[in-house]
Amino acid sequence: MKARIVYASMTGNDADMADILEEDLQDYDFDVETSEAEFTDASDYLASDLCIFVTYTYGEGKMTDDVADFYEQLRELDLSGKYFAVMGSGDKTYNDHFCENVFDFEKMFKQVGAEEIVKPVTIENAPDDAAIDAIDKAAKEMAERLNG
Repeated sequence: MKARIVYASMTGNDADMADILEEDLQDYDFDVETSEAEFTDASDYLASDLCIFVTYTYGEGKMTDDVADFYEQLRELDLSGKYFAVMGSGDKTYNDHFCENVFDFEKMFKQVGAEEIVKPVTIENAPDDAAIDAIDKAAKEMAERLNG
């Protein structure tokens, strides 16, 4: 099973999340490729069974340029027959905007025909033990669903 993890990270928190998830999925025998959004074309998802996007939400939910560019590329794809998962970090001091970009990408993946394999994993700031457990759990669910 081929998985593609694309991440956007300003402070390193989401890069850490992507690394944790990559290791987990490799432990479940996924063939995983991971890259940064600003150096990746969304069409790279077409070669994968499982499409994962890990992003941060900056401030009050406005996407930064690298994230917005990837979002617009994603809008042009047909990911019917693919599975997806989204994860990301945010700051709860922004209340209603906490991890807003994660949910924006969840909606877009659904609009382009992909099937959600696990509910979004959202964390505050850097991955702590509870966040790592949530990522591990999501990876296990993905593996159980796709690898039988």
